[in-house]
Amino acid sequence: MNPVLKIALAYFAVISLVTVIVTVYDKIAAKKRPRHRVPENTLLLLAVLGGGPAEYLTMQLIRHKTKHKKFMVGLPVIILLEAAAAGLLYLRTLP
Repeated sequence: MNPVLKIALAYFAVISLVTVIVTVYDKIAAKKRPRHRVPENTLLLLAVLGGGPAEYLTMQLIRHKTKHKKFMVGLPVIILLEAAAAGLLYLRTLP
């Protein structure tokens, strides 16, 4: 496997895991420790950094922020933009 691809896959695995942990933590904090919530901008930043698919799936599974348009519309838009950018980058690297 291409070493750059290995690094990219490892990065997305790590950012996805961090995103899931932070999202679940925020769900728990919402009920038990409201003063220790994760800011919404932090959750969105994790999505922009590549954790969008993991965050969206996690939010659906644990029913967290599913009524917030910022997340239910914003996350799919972020995911689509990142997928388009990755596709364009891939096409530009073809011989």
